Amino acid sequence: MGDFSHSEVSERLIAGCMSGTSLDGIDIALVRIRGTGRGIKLVVEAFEERPWPASIREELLDMADPVNGYDPTTALSSAMHDRLAVTYSEVIADVVRQAGFNVADLDAVGNHGQTVYHAPEDGCTVQLGNPARMAEILGVTVVGDFREADVALGGQGAPLVPYMDWALFTDDEQHRLLLNLGGIANVTSLPPGAQPSDVIAFDTGPANMIVDALAQKLWGRSLDEGGEEALQGEIHEEVLDMLMAHDYFQMPPPKSTGRELFGREMVARFLSLTSHLVPADIMATAAAWTARSVSDAVRNFVSGRPSSMWVSGGGIHNRAIMNGLQSRFSGLKIKSLAAAGFDPDAKEAVCFALLAHEALNGVATGMPSVTGAHSHAFSGKICFSGRTN
Repeated sequence: MGDFSHSEVSERLIAGCMSGTSLDGIDIALVRIRGTGRGIKLVVEAFEERPWPASIREELLDMADPVNGYDPTTALSSAMHDRLAVTYSEVIADVVRQAGFNVADLDAVGNHGQTVYHAPEDGCTVQLGNPARMAEILGVTVVGDFREADVALGGQGAPLVPYMDWALFTDDEQHRLLLNLGGIANVTSLPPGAQPSDVIAFDTGPANMIVDALAQKLWGRSLDEGGEEALQGEIHEEVLDMLMAHDYFQMPPPKSTGRELFGREMVARFLSLTSHLVPADIMATAAAWTARSVSDAVRNFVSGRPSSMWVSGGGIHNRAIMNGLQSRFSGLKIKSLAAAGFDPDAKEAVCFALLAHEALNGVATGMPSVTGAHSHAFSGKICFSGRTN
């Protein structure tokens, strides 16, 4: 997103770490960054996605998407809080070394942590991966717990990416949409020359979460690679009509969601509604659900006349989803974020490097127009290392 000249102030080197609701891996971005707000410039030095250890992934899935009333105890949650801190720290250190740096070169780490419970209406959000423990292991400042301050102010605590969308992608003449297709899909609306208070963003519903779970159920695969199975099937609109009757899609923003609504129970309902269909039709309809939920959300809750949509996240590689978006957004230019010179897979990890940078700048990055909070939250707890050497 730009080069640094020698006349500019020195930048920070920050590792951004993200593991999302899809639980498909840990994303690490190593970012050089300086400035603040729309004056931010950054360069991504390295990006990697590392798989979760299988045993940890299964335990996290049970915590975030419980079966038969499984309720993780305080002891189990506390133990996982520490285990994830160790896991994140090891992965970050390895990626930093692979990129030709030393951990001591880092000015900070920004870590989202793994969400296992999100109920902002009850004032609750839980992300595991203790930032204080990470600071002790790595010997550098770690910024974490990005959602809690906003929830404390009555907000949704999510989505968090819209601050970066506003800072990096606002255009003075064009109305842009930024769509991220992770486990959950979220959209950001950036009117021309948008101020932070003009930004609207929210979770539209499921993206990869449902299609990945169905691929596992139907074929024992972690995903429908490239959307190949879905592309061979037929979309059943009558099933989509029933799915879109869910209360979440009728709610106006601010709103956010996750496995609480679109996890195992929803997968079971989806399979029940499509039990008469062949597997390819099931996958085609699931991919179409993502596209329709996004298009309905934009039509119902985004004002103005957007001219383009830039897409990021793992769902960008699913051609059935991308084809569905293009067919439902007639006249709108839909592009990969790569068209802006930005790796669409790295976006969320880069975001947490950026949010950590702004936290260290003393900037409140909470966006009440997005989350519904009473005021601008200072997002991120800053945990300094206790090391003396």
